[in-house]
Amino acid sequence: MIDLPPPLMVSEPGSFARQTIVERKPQIIRQVAIDNGYAPGMLRTLEAFVDEMANHTLQPLSGLETDVEGWHRAAIAHRDKAWLELPWYFAETYFYRRLLDMVGYFRPGPRQGRDPFAVQKHGQMEAAVSWLAENWTPLTGAAPDVQFEALLHACLWGNRADLSNQTVRLEATGALATRQERHNLLIDDTGQVERLLAAGVSRVDWVNDNTGRELLSDLALASFLLDHGWARTVVFHLKGHPFFVSDALVADVHETLSALGEHELGRRLVGHLQAGRLVLKDDPFWTTSLMFRQMPFKLRAELSRADLVILKGDVNYRRLLDDAHWPPTTPLEQIADYFPASLLVLRTLKGEIIAGLAPGQAEALQTWDPAWLINGQRGLIQLVMKNR
Repeated sequence: MIDLPPPLMVSEPGSFARQTIVERKPQIIRQVAIDNGYAPGMLRTLEAFVDEMANHTLQPLSGLETDVEGWHRAAIAHRDKAWLELPWYFAETYFYRRLLDMVGYFRPGPRQGRDPFAVQKHGQMEAAVSWLAENWTPLTGAAPDVQFEALLHACLWGNRADLSNQTVRLEATGALATRQERHNLLIDDTGQVERLLAAGVSRVDWVNDNTGRELLSDLALASFLLDHGWARTVVFHLKGHPFFVSDALVADVHETLSALGEHELGRRLVGHLQAGRLVLKDDPFWTTSLMFRQMPFKLRAELSRADLVILKGDVNYRRLLDDAHWPPTTPLEQIADYFPASLLVLRTLKGEIIAGLAPGQAEALQTWDPAWLINGQRGLIQLVMKNR
């Protein structure tokens, strides 16, 4: 078994991990309070949570939901620790689960099942539909290889701005054609991916990330693969409850399809969904603090049926790499050898973690741009083939 490097820690001075917990998470709490018009008692509870994160030790979940026992087991290792002493990924995931607990997402009552991030997500979805309308017509007349490249790159760059990370202020390019962004790709396996899929495969799975423009780009590429016979089935793996502010739920897909209305893409996607060619799934694993190396057998078996798994976004990439301090030249094939299927990483860089770079590449980037790992400017289209 491979020896894992130490995890990224919130305690690392000057790190992006520390910034997200010290600055961004309190901002998220206060934005949720503004968006949802909570009563004074709820506002006091949320402010107490802000104070806990800054000044006190980790507190337990209060609910009785089926996942609470798993969270209690995960938190045991961090008993009596302050938030600033935690591994970064655990701190972030536990934050979101505690927040849902506090706002009554799981408890019977008027707020049960109400996404506290819905206001922000809805705004992103509306903007995404307008963006598509502006860019769709020029694309539909292009050759299939041109369409594929544009849609694949739109899936990547649509991940640039997510609602959990307002430090990244770059917006994805306004057009679907993205050749002007090629210089920002640190790894670009577009050609290999096109050859694999154009030959025709049975099944492509997505491990989705954000709603809004990114989800709409995912849907557009999925429709392309199905429309052109490059894949017979596409499976989306979505979140079962709100996570990292803008992560896509099954309900977000349906809302996006509804917003598309009679748009050509919307009609095609609804047809694929009704015919069972586009499948929407969620699994409790996706909203845990576990790394992909700890994926349960049932989900591993599910993903192993795919000819290719498209892994979206920075958080999924962190889970793939154990959210650990790998040397940047470590081959991704070596780290992710455990993954049950061939894998395509589509990730814009918003975290201090990377693998698969050439010798000296990271050092050169650090000289040119000290924030290159976290500012969302650069991306990866990184293919790892699994020997079957």
